[in-house]
Amino acid sequence: MADRLVILGSKGGPAIRPGGPSPTSSLIEIGGRRIVVDCGLGVTRGLVDAGMHLNGLDLIFVTHLHSDHVLELGPLVHTAWTAGLASPVRIFGPAGTGHYWAQFLKSMAFDIDIRIEDEGRPDLRELVSVEEFGEGAVLEENGLKVTALRVDHPPVTQCYALRFDSGERSIVISSDTAPHPPLCAFAQGADILVHEAMLEQGIDRLVSRTANGARLKEHLMASHSLAADVGRIAKDAAVGHLVLNHLIPADDPEIGVDDWIDAVRPAWDGPLTVGSDGLVVPLDEQTRTRERRL
Repeated sequence: MADRLVILGSKGGPAIRPGGPSPTSSLIEIGGRRIVVDCGLGVTRGLVDAGMHLNGLDLIFVTHLHSDHVLELGPLVHTAWTAGLASPVRIFGPAGTGHYWAQFLKSMAFDIDIRIEDEGRPDLRELVSVEEFGEGAVLEENGLKVTALRVDHPPVTQCYALRFDSGERSIVISSDTAPHPPLCAFAQGADILVHEAMLEQGIDRLVSRTANGARLKEHLMASHSLAADVGRIAKDAAVGHLVLNHLIPADDPEIGVDDWIDAVRPAWDGPLTVGSDGLVVPLDEQTRTRERRL
């Protein structure tokens, strides 16, 4: 298994529109481990399209409990179970993740019970464990180290950037955050920094589609990072490759890849990728210069 990052869903926010991208989720394959980070709507199909057999589901990390990061967590695990999952799955998330999982199991109790009896499946409730984390060390085993940093995403207080280190490879995912200077030290020297990004010129058009435009704009400006700020974070962290993800807006026909690049370039002149659904970034000796699409 070659080490790689796959952007499964590149859109910020939970809404889905015709022809547009899916909400946030990523796959990290590093050191022989398959790690799903966030489970926005579409994560299951994204994993299959990326070539992953769902019965190989292993580790899942949820950065925070906004719906565009957690809505398909339960359905992903349940679908993997119906696809033959018989090995343990570990879910890591902030406070409240255990409650989500318990309520999902209750909602699916009829289906789970009847499939165990009728199809001879193992009990899904015994296959899955949930571990809630805060800032600091999250997991260290078999050469994989995962650490968390609380970031600034009001009004959500339990929102975490995650760093994955294995051997000499490292990936940092910012989660949703306003510009957060401590992220520079947290991501220092990482091969890849996946950071959320927003373009201010698209915000008014975005919020005009909703019934709560003024309130939504207030939230976006207080809780997310403009692309120019992301460039400064990447520079100060001296990362190898910057990947923009959780794009806001992600489906504006008046905004193209060049607009994102132009916003970042004044501060960041290193390798840069604008995320899109299905984008693959290899994590190897040429991570800093190479990318391809599925």
